[in-house]
Parts: sequence; C-alpha cells; structure tokens
Amino acid sequence: MDFVQSLRAKAAEKQKTIVLPEALDDRMIEAAGRIATEGFASIILLGDADSIGTALDKAGLSAAGLTVIDPAQSSYRLDFVREYHEMRKHKGMTEEEAATLMADPLFFGAMLVRKGVADGMVAGAVNSTGNVLRAGFQIVGMAEGTNIVSSCFVMVKPEWSVGDAGRIVFGDCAVNPQPSAEQLADIAIDTAATARALCGFEPIVAMLSYSTMGSGAGLDVDKVIEATRLVKEKAPDLLVDGPLQLDAAIVPAVGSSKAPDSPVAGKANVIIFPDLDAGNIGYKLVQRLAGAEAVGPVLQGMARGVNDLSRGCSAEDIVNVVAITALQCP
Repeated sequence: MDFVQSLRAKAAEKQKTIVLPEALDDRMIEAAGRIATEGFASIILLGDADSIGTALDKAGLSAAGLTVIDPAQSSYRLDFVREYHEMRKHKGMTEEEAATLMADPLFFGAMLVRKGVADGMVAGAVNSTGNVLRAGFQIVGMAEGTNIVSSCFVMVKPEWSVGDAGRIVFGDCAVNPQPSAEQLADIAIDTAATARALCGFEPIVAMLSYSTMGSGAGLDVDKVIEATRLVKEKAPDLLVDGPLQLDAAIVPAVGSSKAPDSPVAGKANVIIFPDLDAGNIGYKLVQRLAGAEAVGPVLQGMARGVNDLSRGCSAEDIVNVVAITALQCP
C-alpha cells in the first residue's frame, strides 16, 4: 500500500465528516463523489441543493452518501449569525455584517466545524489562501498551546534510504516568512504531531541551519539554537536537536562525523527549516530534482482540521487533502 492509499485507509477507520464549501466547482463535485464511493469520510456540500444535484447529474455521480446544506436556507443560519456576531462585536462587527459573512460558504463551513456538525473543512480550489485562513482563524481558532498556524509537506520517495520508509516531513514551507525562535519552536512541535498523525512514525526532529553544532555563527544560527531550546522545554518527550545542516540531519555517515553526540543527527525524519525561503525552495528542489511526491501543504495549528488547496488543484488532490484533514481531526 502506497502512502496516499495508507492515508485513506487510516481515514476510513476514523470516519470523520468534512465540509466542502466550494461545492459547485467541478473538481469538488468529482472529489465528493469519489470519497462517497470509497467511503473513508462523510461529506457535506454547501450550496443550493438543485444546483448541486444538477452538477452531480452532469458528472454522472449519485448524491448517495453526500449531505447538502444550503447556507441561505439552513436551520443553523440564525444561530450561526448570532454566535459569529457575539464573537466579533468587540471588533466593531454589526449583526448585519455577521449575516452577510455567514452567507459566505467559507464562513458557514467554518462555523459547522466550530459547532461540531463537521469535523473539518477543505477549501481553496476557488477561494484564496487568505480567505480560507481568515475564516479558519476567526471561527475555528488555533489549537490550545500554539500561537501560530503553519504548514508542512510529506515528501515521499519509496526508494530513499533516508528518513522513515521513504518519507520525510518538511516544515514550514508555505505560510510563515520569518518565524521568530518562539514561532519556530511551535512549528517544530506541530510538525512533529502532524508527522505522527499522517505517517504513523515517532518523529525525530532536526532544526536546520547552515551551521552544525557551532560550525558557523550569526543571528540566524542563534535563532535556531534558541528555538531548539524552547522545543526541548515545551515538549520534553520529543526527540529534537539542532542546529544541524541538512546532510548532518539525514545522512548517517555525515551525522556521525559532524555531530557524533547528537541523538538526531543522521536519523531525522522531520526537518524544520529556519524560514520560508529555505523551506519553499527546499521542498521544490526535492520534488522537482529528486522526483519525490510532495503531499501537502498541510495546515497545522488550528483547533480542528482546516486545510487550504491550491487553486490549480485536481480532484485527486482534493480527495487526498480530505483524507489528511480527517486524520488531523480530534
């Protein structure tokens, strides 16, 4: 069983309910039908029931196993408007403004998650990342104990001898340009938790730098040193070390040479980049030059599973992200 199939198999054991707010997009319709057929999650589609029914018919799909909710007609609507207004009135929001936003499927979907009607939400095929994150931040909120929402990719190449069974988790590669030491520590802890949930292995975390254990100096190195200290303080059971150069982190011979006393060097299956430049460039180099599959980006740090798609995503991408979201749900 390959990694993507393993995600769906594990999601099937949890049987979570995921809301898709962008229900009239053809890719969402196709993905919803495939998920209903595979049966690894329950799907809520948001929108006018007749329009969604027509789209399903056009795609040759059945509505069996799918729930359709029209935000404009839903019995949840008034309660959602009142609660959202209560949440945001300290920011000057009026009840009329709350009603307008709650007519937006993104915000209505996020409220379904907040209220436990759905376990998670997947969007971004039509909406921008900023809009998806805004709905998630304002309504679902961040997980207890974290102060930042970040992202990770699972990089997969079965023939790799590094990482864990051909998998290494990279964070943060998509969200935070210049994280502080405190934020970098939270990113490391959250990425380790995501790795455990999606890959099933015990995370071994390397905090990356251009320096290995003092081989270089500078403010950027100091940030990684402090972040590593904070991770050890906040998550004492997590196996983490740094600063480590990439080769020292994942290649056993280099790790034993450059950092012989490190419990992580040469064994890392989770690597944390010091900033977004490094992370984004790093995952794309591995994807394009090494031919690795990049599964993600996976958002982390939300109180419940909320994930953003690329607007260039395929139906297959949506199916995979729904499985990932299901595995992130409590």
